[in-house]
Amino acid sequence: MFSSSCSLEVTDRLYTLHVPEDGAVSSDEELSGGDEISQDGKQVCEDRDLKDRLLRKFGSGISSLKLEFSKKKKKGKLPREARQALLEWWSVHYKWPYPTEGDKIALADATGLDQKQINNWFINQRKRHWNQSENIPFA
Repeated sequence: MFSSSCSLEVTDRLYTLHVPEDGAVSSDEELSGGDEISQDGKQVCEDRDLKDRLLRKFGSGISSLKLEFSKKKKKGKLPREARQALLEWWSVHYKWPYPTEGDKIALADATGLDQKQINNWFINQRKRHWNQSENIPFA
C-alpha cells in the first residue's frame, strides 16, 4: 500500500494526497474519484521510495563519478616548462613538425605530459602556426 512517507486524506469524497519531497514539490491537489487518486498516489509513492532506495544504494558511487567527470572537464594551459620544451622541438623541426613515436615518448618523459596531450598540442600547433605549402619544394 502506501509507505510511511506518503499519506492520503479523505474528506467528503475529495482526496488530498500529501507527498513530502524534502522541501521540493509538495502536492496538495484535491481530486475526486477514488480509483484515480489511489493509483496516482501509489505510483508517486512507489517512485519516491525507489528513488530513495537507489540513492541510498548508489549515492556514494554517483558522487565519485560526478567528481571524476568534473576533473576531466578541467581545461587550462599546459605548464610553462612543458610548453617551452614542445616549442623548442617545434623550432628545430619546423619544416616537418611531425614527431615520431620515439620523439613523443621522449617529450612525454621530459614534460610530464601524456602522449595524448603531446599529440593534441602538435595538431593544434600545426593548424595554428604552420604553413605546409612554404616548406614543400616544387617538383
